Amino acid sequence: MTAAEVHASDNPQPIRRKLDQAEVDAVCARHERLFRCINGGARAVFAWCDLSGLSLKGRHLADADFAGAFLTGCDLTGARLDNANLFGADLTDAVLEEASLRRADLRGASLRGADLTGADLFEADLREGTLAAADARLGFRIIEPRAAYDTDAVGANLSGANLQRSRLSGVIAIAADFSDAVMKDCKLVRANLKQANFRGADLAGADLSGADLTGADLRDAVLVGAQTTMWRADGADMEGALTDNRSPGQAMSQMPAAEMLRDHARWCETGGAEGKPSVFDGVDLRPLKSIVGLNLTALSAKRAVFYGLDMDGVQLQGAHLEGADLRSCRLRRADLRGARLRGARMGGADLREAQLGPLLIGPDRLLPADLSGAKLRGADLSGADLSRANLSGADLTRARLHGAQTRNAELAGAVVTAALGLPWSS
Repeated sequence: MTAAEVHASDNPQPIRRKLDQAEVDAVCARHERLFRCINGGARAVFAWCDLSGLSLKGRHLADADFAGAFLTGCDLTGARLDNANLFGADLTDAVLEEASLRRADLRGASLRGADLTGADLFEADLREGTLAAADARLGFRIIEPRAAYDTDAVGANLSGANLQRSRLSGVIAIAADFSDAVMKDCKLVRANLKQANFRGADLAGADLSGADLTGADLRDAVLVGAQTTMWRADGADMEGALTDNRSPGQAMSQMPAAEMLRDHARWCETGGAEGKPSVFDGVDLRPLKSIVGLNLTALSAKRAVFYGLDMDGVQLQGAHLEGADLRSCRLRRADLRGARLRGARMGGADLREAQLGPLLIGPDRLLPADLSGAKLRGADLSGADLSRANLSGADLTRARLHGAQTRNAELAGAVVTAALGLPWSS
């Protein structure tokens, strides 16, 4: 045992001051006045306080100080905690659904059993940490044992959360739920992720070097560009996972895809006089990189993989794209009138100004676009035309719909949690 550890063991654990709801509400009110530039405002400082079981639901607490605080069982649903200091905080069983924690400092925090469904943790820091205080003899002394301040997210629910570019190196997240989370360029070096659920998560460009994913569920996860040096994935289920050299779709190298697409475009443009229609059902089309502006009307590409393709302005009227993987695709101004997109995965896709209205196929006969059951989490549909579209059962969680047209759209059973710019009345 080092001198510092001996000295730390001689010091009693810090006593946290217990606050009641009225005290917390008063501090929050002053913090909100500060950010609104109203007299009487003051930054919220809850460092080393006990707020367990209290409600901070929907509170504006950006830049607040919660270092070493007890927040066990707290309701922080929808709270704004951007840039907040939560170093070493205990958030065990806390509810942080749809909370904003952008660039928050969560080093050494305990998130055991916490509910962070749909939370925004963009560039948040969840690495291990140690609480220390100034000491005249040793410079610094450890206040509480280091082992207690390894970031602990065991059993935490981060389903659908935004963890892009966040830092989770060394995090302990055994059996945590990261399903459908956005984890692009996330740092997970040496993380303990045994039995964690990453089903449908986007881990493109993530650093998983030395991470332990033994028994993890990686079905349909995106691992394109991920660093996996010395990782452990024994017993992990990678069915349908996308990597740089692995795909659930048929390899495009087995067919002259580029030539087939050109033939299809010529067939469309000449009314069938030249070229011929093409079928790409179940094919991995990622190597194409771009199909910008091509006329691919009535293309059949059921269950095909388009992940990340540049499809700006592409014409896919009446196309059969059932079950296709269009995640992170650029589909701005694409013509998808009457397209069949039932069950398609379109999370994070750029669909700004896309045409998803009905296709006129005869006098007084319209073919609506079918997006029933489609996954559009985090998709940008700003300015898109969704008139008469079938969106029944679609997942539009955190989708952006500013200026979108939804006249006569079918929305039965659609999930619109935290969606922005909902124009249902238009």
